Amino acid sequence: MNNLNLSTLKKLEIILEGEHQAFATDLLERAGVTGYTIVNHLSGKGSHGFHEGHVMFNEDSVLIMIITAVSEELVQPILEGFAPFFNEHTGVIFVSDIQVNRLVKFQG
Repeated sequence: MNNLNLSTLKKLEIILEGEHQAFATDLLERAGVTGYTIVNHLSGKGSHGFHEGHVMFNEDSVLIMIITAVSEELVQPILEGFAPFFNEHTGVIFVSDIQVNRLVKFQG
């Protein structure tokens, strides 16, 4: 791997209720995000206590995480788009610096 070229991007990890998945993915796509990964059935403990990752009633009642890698220029518009949503709903966004190879996979 002598020719491993790494590029700097930002990783967004968006945790919210499954019923809001369409809202979140639509917002990301309108912002110019070219791809994301969705992880279903999250378990964990936060300000609302412990959340079980198993399906209680339907897929909408579980927490999901949407993971995406974006350029730094997209971070602020995405956070601004989610701000009104998180004023009304449970969830969080983690933003971190990452290095990726194959930058072409993350560009539109």
